[in-house]
Parts: sequence; C-alpha cells; structure tokens
Amino acid sequence: MGHSDYQVLPALPLKNTILFPGLLLPLSVGRESSVRAVEAALNTEEKEILLVAQRDAQVDSPGQDDLYTIGTKAVIRKSSRPNEGLLEILVLGVERVVLVKVESPEGYLAAKYRVFPLPEDSGSEVEALSGALLELAAKAITLAQPQSGGDLTRMLASADDPLRMAFLLASIFSLDVTKEQKLLEAETRVDALRLMHSYLAHELQVLELRQKIASTARDEMSKEQREYLLRQQLRAIQQELGEKDSEKAELDLLRERFEKANLPEEAKKEFEREFARLERLPAGAPDYHVTRTYLEFVLDLPWSTTTQDNLEIAHAREVLDADHFGLKEIKERILEHLSVLKRNPEAKAPILCLVGPPGVGKTSLGQSIARALGRKFERFSLGGMHDEAELRGHRRTYIGAMAGRLLQAMRRAGANNPVLLLDEIDKLGRDFRGDPAAALLEVLDPEQNKTFRDNYLDLAFDLSKVLFITTANSLDTVPQPLLDRMEILRLSGYSEEEKEQIARRYLIPKQTKAAGLSDAEIEFTDDGLRGIIRGYTREAGLRRLERAIGRVARKVTLQLAEGKEEKAVITAESLTELLGPEIFLPEEMRKTVPPGVATGLAWTETGGDVLYIESALLPNGKGSLTLTGQLGEVMQESVRIAQSYIWSHAADLGVDPEKIKDSGVHVHVPAGAIPKDGPSAGITMTTALTSLYTGLPARSDTAMTGEVTLTGLVLPIGGMKEKVLAARRAGIRRVILPQGNKKDLRDLPDHVRQEMQFHFVERVEQVLGLVIPNLKSGALALAS
Repeated sequence: MGHSDYQVLPALPLKNTILFPGLLLPLSVGRESSVRAVEAALNTEEKEILLVAQRDAQVDSPGQDDLYTIGTKAVIRKSSRPNEGLLEILVLGVERVVLVKVESPEGYLAAKYRVFPLPEDSGSEVEALSGALLELAAKAITLAQPQSGGDLTRMLASADDPLRMAFLLASIFSLDVTKEQKLLEAETRVDALRLMHSYLAHELQVLELRQKIASTARDEMSKEQREYLLRQQLRAIQQELGEKDSEKAELDLLRERFEKANLPEEAKKEFEREFARLERLPAGAPDYHVTRTYLEFVLDLPWSTTTQDNLEIAHAREVLDADHFGLKEIKERILEHLSVLKRNPEAKAPILCLVGPPGVGKTSLGQSIARALGRKFERFSLGGMHDEAELRGHRRTYIGAMAGRLLQAMRRAGANNPVLLLDEIDKLGRDFRGDPAAALLEVLDPEQNKTFRDNYLDLAFDLSKVLFITTANSLDTVPQPLLDRMEILRLSGYSEEEKEQIARRYLIPKQTKAAGLSDAEIEFTDDGLRGIIRGYTREAGLRRLERAIGRVARKVTLQLAEGKEEKAVITAESLTELLGPEIFLPEEMRKTVPPGVATGLAWTETGGDVLYIESALLPNGKGSLTLTGQLGEVMQESVRIAQSYIWSHAADLGVDPEKIKDSGVHVHVPAGAIPKDGPSAGITMTTALTSLYTGLPARSDTAMTGEVTLTGLVLPIGGMKEKVLAARRAGIRRVILPQGNKKDLRDLPDHVRQEMQFHFVERVEQVLGLVIPNLKSGALALAS
C-alpha cells in the first residue's frame, strides 16, 4: 500500500456541495462510477468513503485534475436503493484529508490519502470572531427562517467548537462550492471564522434586500386589495341606499352633456367611439382619466356656440373713439367689416396685422375691437415661442398631452367667433422642435382654417369665424408667406398734440385714480403736460409718458401724506422738483448754419428726428472722403452718389472741378454714438456738399428728406409723418419732400398741414434752388 502514512479508500466526487467533518449529509448517487464506489465502501466493515468536490460540476467522469485536493473522510450511516440506477445514502463527516493520488482501478475512483487534522488554535481573536459570527448568524437566520430561527440560533450557540459553528452555518446557508471549499481548507480557526464572517455579511445584505423588495411588493398588493375592497363596500352601500355609484354618475353626466351638445358628425362619431371605450375601462386604469379628460375637452369646445354681433355702426364708432384717440384708418377698417357682416352674415373675418412702435396701443386696440363688436376677447403672446406643439398641441399618446394654445383660447372664450389677439408675431422663435410660424400659415388662412386640426383633438375645428388680430413692432422677421395672409395696418407714432389729447382723456384720469387722487387735489396745466412730453419722453408711443404722469401723481400723494393741504398744480416750472432735470433737451433749429451744413430728417423707432449733416474741406486731401457718425453702408453710398453728382454737374453748379479733385472731404452726422442708415438723407448730403464746394450757406429754416440717384432724381421715402412732426417740434416750418410722398400728406393731422409749408420735388436741382439762395443761375435754370 506504499508509505505507512497513506491509506486508500473509494472516492465519491461531489458536484455542488461539500461535506464538513462532524456533519451529516444525505446524497443521491446516480453516476455509474459513483454507484460502484459506494458499493465498494459498503462491502467493507468500516463503510468508509472519501468525499471530494469537483472543480467543475459539468465534468461527467472526473480525474485527479478535476478534483480539489482536500476533502472529507466519511462513514456511510444509511443506504437504500429506490430503483436500479440510484442509491440514496446518508453520510457522516469524520475528518479532513488530503488526496495524494487518485486512480480508477476497478471502474470507480479510489484515492490514496493522508489525514489533515483540523486547526485547534485558540485565543482572544478566536473568541471575538466567534461572538461576532454568532451575532451576525442570529440576524441572518431570523431574516431567512423567521419560524425556526430561534432553535437554530440556540443550536449554534451550544456548539462548543467555533469551527463546528462555522461549518454548521455554511451548510445552513448552502454557500456556493468554492466558498465552502475555502472554508474546509482554512489553515487556522481565525482564517475560517474570518472567511465565514465575510460570507455571512454578504448573505445578510442579500437577504435584507430581498425582504425590502418583498415588503414593497406586499405593500403595493395590500394597497390595491384595500382599494378594491373599499370600492366593493362603497358599491354595496350605494346599492342599499338606492344611489348610483359615482363613476356611473360621472359617465351619465358626460352622456347627458353629449346629447345636449350640437357636435358635427365627425366629432359625434369620435365621441361615441371613445365613450364606449371609457365605459369598458375600470376607473383605476391609467387610460380612464386620459380618455375622460379628452371627452370633457371635446364637450367644452364651442362647436356651434356663437355670440350675437352688435352691428350698430354708431355704437361701434363710439366705443372705438372712447378707447383710442386717432387711429382713423384702423377704425375705418373695423367699421367696414361690421357693415359687410350686416349685409352678409356669412362673410369671412379679416386677418389684421397691426404694425407700429411700442406703446402706440396695438394690444389695447384688440380689446376695444372686441368691445365694439360685442364679441368675446382672448389674447396670447407668441413672443419667444419656438415649439409648434404649443400652438397645435401634443398627440394623445404622450403622457400629460394637452391641446394647443389656440384651442385652449377657444375653450376659454366659449364662442366660435371671438376676437383672438396673437401678440408679438414678429418675435416667434424656431428650433429643432419645429417652426411655429409655419403652423400659423394654416391658422391665418381663411381658406384652410375652417378645418383646423389640433394634434390633441384630432378633429376638424372651424376657426373661420374668428377675427384674428396680430401685432408686431417690425415686419422684418415675419416670414413672407405669413405676411401674404394678413392685412397690414400701420400705426405710426403720435404727434405732440395727439399725446396731449390722449394724456388728458385717458392717461391722467387713469394714473390719478391709481394714486388715489381726486380732480380737486391735482391739476396738470397745458405747459406742465407739454413740459413732460418734451423734456421727459422721446417716443412714438405713450408708455414713458404714462410712467412720468404716474410718477408725478405719486409725488403729489406723498406731499399730501406729509400734510400739504393746497391743490397741486403741475406747471412747467414745478417739473424739475417732481421729476428731476430734463432728460431730453428740446430739438431747437440752428438759427444760422455755415456753408457745408444742411438740415435733414430721420425716422427712428421712437418717432422722428432732425439730423444736421456737417461737411468740411480738407486741403491737399487729393479727393479723399472721410465719414464719421456711425453711418451704415447705404448712407455711405449716399455720400458718394452726392459727390459724384456734384462733380459731374460742376460747371452747372458753379463749382471748380479742381477744388473737388485736390481737396479731401470729411462728412459727419451727429450724434456720433447713434448708428444711422438708410437712403433718405440723399438730398441732404447733396445740399451739404454743394454748399461746401460753392461756399454758399444753405437756409437754416428748411429741412429735407429724400433719396437721390446718380442722375439727380429724387425718390420717395418712408416714415414721412414722423419726420414732418420732428421738424415741427424743432421749430422748422418749411419742409422739402419727394413728389412721390405727396399722397402721404393725408396721414398728417389737419392743424400740422395748415401750419407747415411743403415743397414737393422730383429733381435735386429743385432742392438746391429752394435751399441755397445765391446759387449760380445755371443750376436754377436746370431746376426750372
């Protein structure tokens, strides 16, 4: 048998478990070689057998390399054979062994082995680890087996050997083979206890997590069961009392509203289909509330509800005049529509676009129009909107889907013919989520909007009776196809007189009321009001003026609160005390101008402005041209056109060509910090340079505006009303305008037309003849 230390016994390879010394293990043996090994052991008196784990459970006939080297010697306590190919045995682990050599002489594995005694080290560390392991085990066992946990914990505590406790724990929690093998192989008790402690800590974590998941699931189940039971009880109580249950009552209410609502055919079919689906759904289903909200929205829409228009022209004119001063063209357009509706009730509503500077009353005009027509009014701002779903809604497949702003406005209005104001159409955004301007193309087209389909509603809704009004400060950013669909109505700025009227009629009463003042406590003189308009505001609209009046009213309220008793009279002199020094100095015309200076007119967003164009000769400049005053490209080109025109007509104008050739010219347009552009200063540039080259001063009481061409034609310009009002503010009473702008005179208030003197010109020679009195007769002959 070889060396006296080594003995040979049949070996039984284990697939998924390990037998620890001192513990019992039941086994089912089915492999042929394994059955033979057990039979060989049973034939001996001691019935001893070696049990050793396979490294890989998949190997069917393992050799020495497939087995671990450390196993357990065991005694077969019981055996039975339930059927031919199977043996049931109960084995008891006796001691730890090392397998030296494995052979298979007679169709089963036999191993040469030597005993590998279990470690018996002791000390404080072993005691500490044992205690810690027992604590951990008690927790884990309570979690894993709440019923029998106490008995197991007592059994463990009674184990006198710490190693036996570790082995017991490993078998209770059936760890995987590699972990159990490491435990069996441990060289000291400390190592074994440490290993078992780390394994058990991991098991405990897993058990805690499992319990948390199970309890969460249990809670959810019990909550649903509780709700179900309560609902059943509620139904029973309601039946006893003879009441309908609340869900059925809600559905009956929806059905009743549907019967009364006069829906179009398509909407009726869709409602019936969705309602039938809703009746089949339980109230707890997620789709139940989505479908119910949709059906309620369908019923809320004003499919056939129309408000009665007030077609009295006199009443409408009265309302429009009471709310807004001036704005004659827009009021006429609304009254035209009213008179058409009177004759043809089916007439399509116009789609108006009000364009003008801030604060001229575009938004409030929408409300006024609704009041004049007796219609409902709704507004929403398009400023900064960059998702077309905001207008058209989201499809119902999305969570939290809702209808677009248009249909929400229609629902709020409660009628299918409101006045709908789409504010700030020029400030629409666009990005990867879509282009809202493109979505508006359908809405603002009378041919298409009678079958407008919102993504959420997905039914054709008629918007053709809605009076759409859009507002914009500028049309530059509005796409061309959208512009084509709208009727553009321009609101220009107000003149000083109009502002005074508006302040007297609307702003002063509104602001004094807001400050809690009566007419007996505050009075604005004409001088005082004019002082505020001229010195503290410079705008086309009225917002700053309203703020300034509000500030004056608040100051007066403060004075009264501090004990002042006499009535506050607002004069030009008292403004500095109330509002501080003047912000804007009045534009005064220059009494005299030297050669090289001409008076022009410019349009700005806040109205109009007087512009002095100054030029100077630079000796030895060799025809150079210097431009300052932040001039844009178009304005710079105007200077070059003016210079070329004078050079080509030098003889007629009495200008020495050599002077143009040898001298440089510097053109400056104050104020230097404000950017300027546009062609309308063309005739002013030509006048300034002609005056410079001839040395003859231009008239200081005459302002001019007009585009000039290289051949000397004067072309029409825009913003005439604002420019003329700016000249009048500066005290200039004589204005030169292009012949093409004669038609725009009707935009000016009557008193301005009577005060001012207008000269309409077609050629630049006429301008020069009117502005430079002593010009050579050749130019005047050309002018005539």
